Amino acid sequence: MSSKIKQALPELVENGIITEEIAQNIKAFYQKDEASGTSRLFTVFGILGATLIGLGIILIMAHNWDNFSRLTKVFFAFLPMLIGQVGLGFSIYKNKSNTWKETATVFLFFSVGACISLISQIYNIPGNLESFLLAWIVLCLPLLYVTKSKSAIILHLIFMTYYAFEAGYRFYGHTTTIPHTYFLLLLFPLFNYFKMMRQNVKSPTLYILHWLFPLSLIISLPVCIDASEGVGFLMYILVFGILYNIGQLSYFKNNSLLQNGYRFLGSLGTVIVLLILSFRYIWKHEFNDVHFYSLEFFCAVVLFCIACITLYTSIKSKQEKGVNLFQYVFLIFTIIFMLGLFDDVMPTVLINILLFILGVMAIKIGADSFSFGILNYGMLIITVLIACRFFDTNMSFAIRGLLFVAIGAGFFTANYIMLKKQKSKQLKQ
Repeated sequence: MSSKIKQALPELVENGIITEEIAQNIKAFYQKDEASGTSRLFTVFGILGATLIGLGIILIMAHNWDNFSRLTKVFFAFLPMLIGQVGLGFSIYKNKSNTWKETATVFLFFSVGACISLISQIYNIPGNLESFLLAWIVLCLPLLYVTKSKSAIILHLIFMTYYAFEAGYRFYGHTTTIPHTYFLLLLFPLFNYFKMMRQNVKSPTLYILHWLFPLSLIISLPVCIDASEGVGFLMYILVFGILYNIGQLSYFKNNSLLQNGYRFLGSLGTVIVLLILSFRYIWKHEFNDVHFYSLEFFCAVVLFCIACITLYTSIKSKQEKGVNLFQYVFLIFTIIFMLGLFDDVMPTVLINILLFILGVMAIKIGADSFSFGILNYGMLIITVLIACRFFDTNMSFAIRGLLFVAIGAGFFTANYIMLKKQKSKQLKQ
């Protein structure tokens, strides 16, 4: 509790503003909040301590590894994992605090990975990083349900994204297979994630998961793009449309933008892809390989159906009136994409117009809600759009300089006017 609040309570009771009972309730509330904050801090340091202990054990064994017999090596390979299992079992059996469970879960997770790698090295078992990551993730799947650990969900998302990156990305001309297992692995943590959301408990871990799930999907989406790269732009716009409309659901209405990774990433990702496609060169060279019978096009059809469902759900749960164009961008772009299969001029023009309208709408939303962040975001969209046109037009440097001066003046004027409106509104209240 703040010292100012603590000092003010006796005075408030003495002057009859609040009763003694209310004062005690206020003290109890802040003490409970402080206790939960302390518990979270212990959990963080416990997880960090478990990670450092595990790494220390591995380094100590690595220093003397060549002097051990094979049987001793096997014993030390399984020892950290056995210690982690005993510690986790003890914390569950004795119903210890979350700090115990989270710490034991993290220690056991990394112990499993260390054990797999050591056994492979001892017995010269062939394999690659892709198979190693998959085996590690699958063996640790029970941790998602046995302990209901939040750390297990975070680690699962991080490592399965790394697995998709390793298995599905192409480097140096080497082709790889599409890791369909990634999408299966993505389903496992959803049960606990939805359960946490239904409980409506506002926690930092839940806000982190609101970022990790969309980030994992965005990073892993290129693994589905193989023979028809032009469809990849459509897939990304559809995914960003899904994410944005999820962020518009009533569940997220009281969340700030930093607590709503779906809305932030959906909006920013949509703008970035549209800015890339605002260049005629992209439409001229990247849409010649579109195949309607490809896996990419099938994925795009599935994503389009999901995007329509999320749009309908978000509109149905929306309480305020007005049209938010960001929610409908994926529909508009789908039409532009079909036009782009036959021509490269028309879609380029339409994309530039769409971006300009999005920037204007963001400015309007920011002005109506007195949000400086959204206001400047809209102006930034228009600024970057104009800057992009410098690369494919023959404007003189004088005109470009005047445009930037005008944009800078616009930034200052818009913020100044809204600041004055905000102050006058506060004075009226």
